[in-house]
This record gives sequence, structure tokens and C-alpha cells, in this order.
Amino acid sequence: MKRLMLGNEAVARGLYEAGCSFVSSYPGTPSTEITEYAATYGDIYAEWAPNEKVAAESAFGASLAGRRSFCGMKHVGLNVAADPLFTLTYTGVNGGMVIGVADDPGMHSSQNEQDSRHYAKASKAPMLEPADSAEALAFTKAAFELSEKFDTPVLLKMCTRVAHSQSLVEEGPRADFAPLPYKKDIAKYVMMPGNARRRHPVVEQRMADLAEYAETSPLNRWERGTEGRLGVITSSTCYQYVREVCGEDVSVLKLGMVWPLPEKMLREFCASCERVVVVEELDPFIEEHCGSLGLKVEGKNLFPLLGEISQNMVAEALGGTPHSGPAVDAQIPPRPPVMCAGCPHRGLFFTLAKLKLTVIGDIGCYTLGAVAPLNAVDSVLCMGASVSGIHGFNKASGNELAGKTVAVIGDSTFMHSGITGLVNIAYNGSASTVIIVDNSITGMTGHQQNPTTGKTLKGDPASKIDLEALCRAVGIGRVRVVDPNDLKATEAAVKEELAADEPSVIIARRPCALLKYVKHAAPLCVDREACKSCKACMRIGCPAISMVEGKAIIDATLCTGCGVCAQLCKFGALNGEDKQ
Repeated sequence: MKRLMLGNEAVARGLYEAGCSFVSSYPGTPSTEITEYAATYGDIYAEWAPNEKVAAESAFGASLAGRRSFCGMKHVGLNVAADPLFTLTYTGVNGGMVIGVADDPGMHSSQNEQDSRHYAKASKAPMLEPADSAEALAFTKAAFELSEKFDTPVLLKMCTRVAHSQSLVEEGPRADFAPLPYKKDIAKYVMMPGNARRRHPVVEQRMADLAEYAETSPLNRWERGTEGRLGVITSSTCYQYVREVCGEDVSVLKLGMVWPLPEKMLREFCASCERVVVVEELDPFIEEHCGSLGLKVEGKNLFPLLGEISQNMVAEALGGTPHSGPAVDAQIPPRPPVMCAGCPHRGLFFTLAKLKLTVIGDIGCYTLGAVAPLNAVDSVLCMGASVSGIHGFNKASGNELAGKTVAVIGDSTFMHSGITGLVNIAYNGSASTVIIVDNSITGMTGHQQNPTTGKTLKGDPASKIDLEALCRAVGIGRVRVVDPNDLKATEAAVKEELAADEPSVIIARRPCALLKYVKHAAPLCVDREACKSCKACMRIGCPAISMVEGKAIIDATLCTGCGVCAQLCKFGALNGEDKQ
């Protein structure tokens, strides 16, 4: 049966059809849906891990037990999983192991724009890169076969456009994969220096064998043009753009295995064309490899190093005519991301901005505390960096700035990589104040469970981390909980903890306003007679509040009745009878 599937859904279907039985991931756009779809198959055990390193190590454990396993993450998550990855290529696998990584060209939901192909080369792991949903399914199945044939983890690289676009996929049956027996092999799996030295030649020979395989692999496809003037080397979503723009006269070398690359095929392809252009997003990975082989190709002289490539870019670079859509005369107003109406983070960041504190931020919905009108966040680096960063910030200043500085991190991010930073604060003694914004879910990626929510990926009851007890257990003596919608209590808590000459943790606890089980109060109303047009309510940046004809109004379809705005109004205009 054929049906439309998202690329990520097709990967999950590939996991099912390949006989994969274990999936461990950490959510991260644009990779999240792979694991969510995998969890819908009863034959697959699927879980959210605290972070990508744990996910990769868990998947290795399942592979060691002879099962086919998978772990998924976004490109920055692969940074976290790099530690096990680089040694996994030395140990090899038992059951097939596939690591899915989704890049985000254009940074639609990411803090950087790195190119994960470099990880394949650096870690000496093969990487496959599908160009549509059908290939996403097929390449996932092929990745397991390659993993077991060549005794290696295999990287499956997605990107935002392939992950989140739909195309036709033909479903097949689940493979009858019999678990492989576990055999104790200290020389293979125990990576102490003596064993690792003996495994390195194995890794290099494997890469040579994989490079030879790439020459005839059906994953790489030479589409011969009717003329020999122009040839294009490409992969992933760029292949789709090239095929949309180029006619049958253009030869195309479509690479589905982007590492190792097929040297003989590249040489023959370039020799067959008068001009060769490499079309790839982000870094000149394929282009530079061609250059290392002495092949004359064009690439980044025609295409940008940053952002996504489009059909029109390809058409313009290759001498074609860009497609022109209908003109849009209307000026579309900008729509920057904002915290949702009723977001529990709003009151906290309003308080931090009011106190003019330096705020070391982190990755999550609360990163939006940096945008106007709150402008409350000073830095955001990576998952968990707020907790580690405030320690360095305060220690380096001799704790002189500790009374004016806080770290803010979410509950899921704290479990991901904030705990070790807090251990460092307690162990090395900086008078740092860490605020854990506990909204009872992993919010930014679409409401995934985490170790603090009490539920597994599949919704089953699970142990629930007690954040207060955990913080005390690592050595934090001052731990308190506040409701961030209570502005006075929040301000008092922040002032008191900043005044303390020791480490402290404030847990700002209120569930995400978008959670289905959260019951909201009635929408607030504006008494236009009482409203003095002071715009104090606008200072929190709630999308439910606006000014019309000089008076505040509240959109009842957005307002959750959180009452934060009412606490700012000195004239009692935001909680009375609707006189609009």
C-alpha cells in the first residue's frame, strides 16, 4: 500500500520493517517525530532518554544484546553523543545500530547551523542521506544491513525539508529478524588502550571496504543526461531542486551514501562532463572531497555557505530561468516568536527584568525571555550551559556579581545536562542562584515526557524525579519553590536567594498553559472606564493584550486568566466587568 508520509514517519516505518526492536532518543526538532512514530508500533520498545549521550549508549547496549537498535537526535544532539560515537566505530556492533541525526539548515529551530557530515568523516562512520520519504524508509532498512555487514554503527542524516515534507511511500512487512547471540569478546568491546590500538586498523580497513562498496552501491545513482556539457553532483533535498530545474540533457550524480564517497565514480562522472557543479547545503563537504581528488568542480562560488538552497538558486546558478510566483503587494507584518498567552515563564522573566539582573539562559521555550519587551536573557549557549556558565561567571568575578546574576533552565534541560553543572556549583562553592523553570513537560519540541513528569514516552506511569530532593542531594542547602504567576512571591524569593552567600535553587513551578489537563480561569476583562492607558499591562508582552483607541483590550480566545497582567495594573482595570 502506498500513502503519503512525513520523512520522519517514513524513518520510523523503516525501523519497523527492518525488525528494529529498541529505540532511545532525546527530542529535538527536526528529528522528534521519528521516535514518536516509532512508539506507535507495538513491536518496538521506544523511550525518551535524559540526553543524546545516554540514548546512544543505551542503543549500543541493545545492539550488544543482539537486537537492532536506533537512537535519534538533531544535529546539536550529535555533539552530545559524539563521545560514544567515536568509540562505537572502534568496538563495532552486534545487532545493527543506526544513529539518526537531523540537520537544520536555515536554523528554523536551532542555535547553530552545523553540518553533520563532518561527524561521519571524523568518527569514521558511514552516513546515508535520503532525499525523500520513500528513500527515508529504504535507507533506514539499508542502514541496518550495512551496520551488520560491516560491523559498524551507521549514521542516517535527515534535514528539515526531508524530515518535515511528505511524499509517497510503499509500506512493506516487518522483517523476521532473529536476535543475534551475545558473545563475550573483551578484545572487541573493552576499549582500554591496548585493545583500542588493535581495533584502529580494523576501523581503517572497514572504511576502505565501505569506500569500495560505495562505488557500486544502489544508494548512489548516476542519471546520465543526453548531453555531456553539464553535470551536477548532489544529495538530499538539493537533488529534488536539481531535478525540478534541470532537463534530461543534464547528467546528475545523486549520492545517497555521503560518506565514504565513491572515488572512482566521482572521477568517471567528472570526466564525462565539460562542467561539473556540486549542489549541497551548508559546508562544501562533497566539493572539497572532489578537490582533494584533483577534480575540477564548482560549488560554493555559486551557492551560499549558510541557509537553505532553493529551486530558484539552482536555476540561477546553472543558467536557467528562476520561477516567479504571484506578486504579493501587501506588506506582511513581522511575526517574531513570543511566549504563549498564559505561559508560566512570563511572570518570572518580567521579575528578572524588573530587578535588572544578568540572566544566563538556556535552551527551551524560556529562551524567548530574551525578546522584546522582556529583553531579560543575556546569554544562551547550549543545553545545560546556564548552570555551568553562572558558576564560571561568579567564580571569575570573585562572587562580586553573584548578587545580580541568575541562571535559568527548564526541567527537561536540567535533566539533560544541568545536573552536572549544579554538582559543580555545590562542589566548588560559588554563591550562584539557579532557577529551574518547571513547566511539567518538554515544551519547545512539542510536549514530550521527561524524567520529571512521571510518564514514559508511551504514556505509562514512571518514576518521577523529585527536583527539590535531587538538588539537596547534590549539596544545595537552599531550595525553594515559587509560583511564577505570583509576582510578589517570585520577586521576594529571587531577592532573598541572591542575598544569600551560598548556592541556592529556586524552582518556578507551574505547568505549561498548553497542556490539555491544565484548567484555566475565565478570561480577564478590561474596564475601559478604569483603564488609564498607562500600558503597564503591555510590559509583559502577552499576545492576548493589545491597545485599541488608546485603551487596553484582552482577546478572550487567547487569555487563560493567569492574572499576571492584573497584578501590574494599579487601577484595577483588568479584572472587572467587561465594559468593552
